[in-house]
Amino acid sequence: MKKYFAGIVYILAISSLFASNANVEKAPDFKVKLLSGDRISLYELLEEGPVLLDFWATWCGPCKKAMTHQEYFHKAYQDSGFNVLTINQDSPKSLSKVKGYIRSKNYSFKVGIDPNQQISKIFNAVLLPTMILIDKDGTIAWRHQGFIPGDEVAIEDHIKALIRP
Repeated sequence: MKKYFAGIVYILAISSLFASNANVEKAPDFKVKLLSGDRISLYELLEEGPVLLDFWATWCGPCKKAMTHQEYFHKAYQDSGFNVLTINQDSPKSLSKVKGYIRSKNYSFKVGIDPNQQISKIFNAVLLPTMILIDKDGTIAWRHQGFIPGDEVAIEDHIKALIRP
């Protein structure tokens, strides 16, 4: 009986290992134009370390609240190779507001523009803000939509889990 039970436990352990690997989702690579005029790809950033993608818009109040914390994360963990890449979703008509907003807040993280929502469609970022934490190997480690005060604690916990000493 003990051998039978041990065999079942072994089979369940192996099958759960394969099941968890089957759920691993890789982030598709993309290139985005930055406010600076440069273009960068996601996988170029991943060579440095984990990346937090943040889809946002100037008209989104919760997005603006989250961005204060994105700046903190960017500064606190950039020496570990961590990058924050925010991707603006404003329409082509209101893109002029983006540069002014970022400059007025003195944000130093990377800001991409996606006025036709091509990148957000790839990542199914329907609600704003949508934050996606991507491990250095391209694995999507965590997704979160919306932002309420206190969410920054969970976000930072997930960042710390990906930054390996």
